[in-house]
Amino acid sequence: MSTYIPVIGLTMGDATGVGPEVIVKSLTHAEVYAQCRPLVIGDARRLERAIAICGLKLAVRRVGDPSGARYEPGTIDVIDLHLIPDDLPFGQLSPLAGDAAYQYIARAVELAQAKQIDAICTAPLNKEALHAGGHKYPGHTEMLAHLTGVNEVSMMLVAPQLRVIHVTTHIGIIDAIRKIEPGLVQRTIERGNATLVKAGIAKPRIGVCGINPHAGENGLFGYGEEEEKIIPAVKRLQERGLDVTGPLPADTLFFRAGRGDFDLVVAMYHDQGHGPVKVLGLEAGVNVTVGLEVIRTSVDHGTAFDIAGTGVVDEGSMLEALRQGAELATRR
Repeated sequence: MSTYIPVIGLTMGDATGVGPEVIVKSLTHAEVYAQCRPLVIGDARRLERAIAICGLKLAVRRVGDPSGARYEPGTIDVIDLHLIPDDLPFGQLSPLAGDAAYQYIARAVELAQAKQIDAICTAPLNKEALHAGGHKYPGHTEMLAHLTGVNEVSMMLVAPQLRVIHVTTHIGIIDAIRKIEPGLVQRTIERGNATLVKAGIAKPRIGVCGINPHAGENGLFGYGEEEEKIIPAVKRLQERGLDVTGPLPADTLFFRAGRGDFDLVVAMYHDQGHGPVKVLGLEAGVNVTVGLEVIRTSVDHGTAFDIAGTGVVDEGSMLEALRQGAELATRR
């Protein structure tokens, strides 16, 4: 009995950033085709330019839909939206590239909803360019939620020895503390737990960060945020049999998770969760959007305008994003 190999829609991201180079470099690795069937949604001419910049021996095949792709190593299958002019420079913010990045995602969502692809893997976009192109989203996560009609999703970062899910993400720290409440904390933990169960961890061990230093230290720090906003959610989930511990001091929780005490850390706000993952290296992390009907993974780095168009970008994070996407899609 043959094993199904999932089709992953690989969106090109911002064409003036490193996305095209990351994609073409990743698709030189034979193991990618053993894990998944990659189908790029982007601009064929831009990919050909990236191939030349990186000095690679790859061909590009334009297809109308996934059924026309062959998924052969050495040839990149691409649904060509033909949105990027040949002379658009790398490394410069462009409203045109921002709009194109949105259009790639929109097409990928259409394909996913039609069950023509099994997962979406995204190259980085630039938020300022996205906004300049007329699409007012904080990032991929919120855009995908809107396009798929989902009211609430979570961001999970996955790195070697560390997984982190965020209760809040792209809002200021004061707004984040105001937004955190027991229901949101509970739903975030539930989404993270369900994702790890699907990935093969029967009973995930989940550690929950506090908001204040030392998780408030019994009211010594802060104004009772842990007791008001976090503890009720933790207690409800413990009563349901989930293996949830917290709130715990964030400074020691990440260390404990890194040594294997926990399968998942629940961070309360963006930098609390992102900082420890980024310390491990930008090439090590993968962004997984949790709560969508479709699996979505992404590199955990930005458009890197400073090196775009030079061919020096590392493809390690994209390789890991494709691997994670294939694993989650296959299990689904």
